[in-house]
Amino acid sequence: MTKQQLPPKRKPGTPGSKGLPPRYNRSPFTWLLIAMVLMAIFMSLSHLRQAEKLTLTEFERYVEQDYIKTAVFDDTNKEISGQFSELGIANRPDGAPGTYQLTYSAELLPDLMDKLRAHNVEVEFERAGLWVQFLFSLIPFILIIGLIYFFFLRNLKRGGGGMLMNFGRSQHRMRGKDKKITFKDVAGIEEAKDEVTEIIEFLKNPSRFHKIGGRIPRGVLLSGPPGCGKTLLAKAIAGEADVPFFTIAGSDFVEMFVGVGASRVRDLFKQAKENSPCIIFLDEVDAIGKKRGPGFVSGGHDEREQTLNAILVEMDGFDTHDQVIVIAATNRGDILDNALTRPGRFDRQVVVPLPDLQGRMMILKIHAKKIKYDPSVDFERLARVTPMFTGAELEALINEAAISATMHGKDFVEMSDFEEARDKVRWGRAKRSRIADESDKRLTAYHEAGHALVQATVKDADPLHKVSIIPRGPMGGATFALPEKDRLFYSKKFCSAQLQICFGGRVAEELFCDDITSGAQSDIKQATMLARGMIMEWGMGEEVGPVSYSSDGSDGYFHSGPEYSQRTAELIDREVKKLIDTAYVQVKDMIEANSKKLDALAQALIKYETLDAEDVNTILAGGQLDKATMSDLLATEQKKTVESKSASDSASDDEDDSAIPDDLYSDQPDDLEDQDRDA
Repeated sequence: MTKQQLPPKRKPGTPGSKGLPPRYNRSPFTWLLIAMVLMAIFMSLSHLRQAEKLTLTEFERYVEQDYIKTAVFDDTNKEISGQFSELGIANRPDGAPGTYQLTYSAELLPDLMDKLRAHNVEVEFERAGLWVQFLFSLIPFILIIGLIYFFFLRNLKRGGGGMLMNFGRSQHRMRGKDKKITFKDVAGIEEAKDEVTEIIEFLKNPSRFHKIGGRIPRGVLLSGPPGCGKTLLAKAIAGEADVPFFTIAGSDFVEMFVGVGASRVRDLFKQAKENSPCIIFLDEVDAIGKKRGPGFVSGGHDEREQTLNAILVEMDGFDTHDQVIVIAATNRGDILDNALTRPGRFDRQVVVPLPDLQGRMMILKIHAKKIKYDPSVDFERLARVTPMFTGAELEALINEAAISATMHGKDFVEMSDFEEARDKVRWGRAKRSRIADESDKRLTAYHEAGHALVQATVKDADPLHKVSIIPRGPMGGATFALPEKDRLFYSKKFCSAQLQICFGGRVAEELFCDDITSGAQSDIKQATMLARGMIMEWGMGEEVGPVSYSSDGSDGYFHSGPEYSQRTAELIDREVKKLIDTAYVQVKDMIEANSKKLDALAQALIKYETLDAEDVNTILAGGQLDKATMSDLLATEQKKTVESKSASDSASDDEDDSAIPDDLYSDQPDDLEDQDRDA
């Protein structure tokens, strides 16, 4: 199958650092847990102090049998407690308590004392203070009052919503000046950086604008594909302006309780005004800013709609002199409510696009500063082979290359590591360990050879980069192109060439394998999408003409069906079928005319598994390849491993021999030495 690009630190001196004790901010749940642990310990201790309840008759009998060792008289509670003697413990049931407890009356005290002295029982008297008893009786009330305070009264002081564990408080994170990101850390979006320079100037020097009477935009909406650097650009704006940065995601406003989102919005803007000048960053604002109306929300009482209304009101409440800038980021700017994007709110929309060739090269160099790489690495070539890559994917590419080089025991990252990381990030890890059937391997080789032949032969296609039959991700093989430039427009000739490349594999299967398989599934899907785009969106059909029949559904209402007639639909299908059939016939004629070249290319793929553009051109020109196969490389690597292991073993044997004194062998006969040599 072919993979073508379709058109379409903690600061020193802070708590917890060296020299200062850490500062803990325990929540009410933590205090509740501590109280429960203390109560459990108290109950365990009271359980350990459980004693056997005795009657006065039993106590006197135990005293006469010398089962009692000690007796402690409590005059306040009129109780006797103590321990059994060893004789008493031995003659009582197993597991019985070792202590006892009973009550007595004052008039029986003289007789009891006489019996205890007669049997040598240790007697003590104690009087507990009234304040101790009073304190123990107050412990349950103190615990209840403490829980009520931590759960309700303390949170009540913090404003609206505080009764329910601060649900109404804003869940934002404030980034200070310690983690400063500037425009030097941002590349590939130079136009977007230029559009926000006046915002930075306003935050630094607002008097310049107030003197003339100009009003800075109150909100900036950053829109673009995921991973292009919208969040990074917002952080860089705050870093360049050197102001506090309040960041919160759109989903953080919505909670299980009604009205919490609006309360959090009000709290966020209140704190921002108190810390002005500052920046509020709303990430993924489409979570709460979707269009209102049929097909989008359930009604006027929707929680997200209330949160959106609160944002609209707060942004309208800004004064001209309020130095608070609201920056929002979204991947779906087309579904945002019109009231949110009108002038006076998010009145400036900045598109953060995919980086171009120069931008990708700058992004790669910025991330490459963190790793060690070969000075001969060509970042321009790497940027050319990564079309449609976002900044996040390029950062992942650099990281994967460093990991790969580390796992292979290299001291620095080489160009081959970057190319392998490119393929891994976009299409998955190569499955070199999977043993393919010979017939499947042959089928894949001819399939990819068909793609490579068409890619290298068709005039209007991008140049061939490499072709491989090593499984990677869901693919059994792949053919990669090397675009010479970033395409802003797609011509009809280029699209026709892409259609031919898509069918190169299917035609090769049909002509050389006497069968067709499901391996061309993604190629057929890609060709169909491209042909429909040419007819329905770009007006490249001969009969349909320059009319757009695609509907993005951005008006926010339900659609009952396509906005064209059944006859037009049949005409579109006929035009799409005509484009695909024409490309299929052209590819079939091309491969039949170059059947020997395709067969040689397939045999080389079976032998070498991966061929670059020079190898393919050599084979198409009738030459022969002279390089090591994958089996040869594996055998060489295995041989090096065995040799290094044997060398280390021999070195360890030499060290052992050197540790033995020479005179140990001086008395041995010569024939033993010769025998050792023969062995």
